[in-house]
This record gives sequence, C-alpha cells and structure tokens, in this order.
Amino acid sequence: MDRPTTTSYTALHVFRLTECFMLTVRLSPKLEVRLNRLARRTGCSKAFYAKKAIAEFLDEQEDYLIAVARLEENLPPIPLAEVVKQLGLDG
Repeated sequence: MDRPTTTSYTALHVFRLTECFMLTVRLSPKLEVRLNRLARRTGCSKAFYAKKAIAEFLDEQEDYLIAVARLEENLPPIPLAEVVKQLGLDG
C-alpha cells in the first residue's frame, strides 16, 4: 500500500533580544534550501534575512497603500523633485 506523500516544512524562529517577540514561519523545503544556502554563503543568519525580507515587504506595502489612498482621494501626484527634497536626497 502506498503511503500518502506529505510536505515537510521547517520552522524559522525570529527573536528580538530587547523585547520578547518570536515569530514562527513555515518554509517550504525549497525555500529552506535557498535560505540555508544564502546564510552559509554570506555568513549571515537566517533570522537576519527573514527580518530583512519582512521589513522590505512592509515598506513596499505601506508605500503601495499610501499611493492607493492618494488615488482614491483624487489627490494630485507628488513630483519626483519634491519627493527627493522631502527625503533629503538632493544634497
């Protein structure tokens, strides 16, 4: 009799030492291999890359939601030169 195939996942735990915060993420085997390979090649921890990926994703989503809100409120676009100035990138 054939046994049903199951997908195994690896849990990645992220800790913040200053506050007690833990996040468990289930990774597919393919992602686990990729993450392990990247961590080994760079000498950075898997938690480092998980935190970086989450932070970048949140930045992108927050920017997207701001843009959608501006469109829904029919606000005018902000010129690139103004954005550069507001971010202090014109120096």
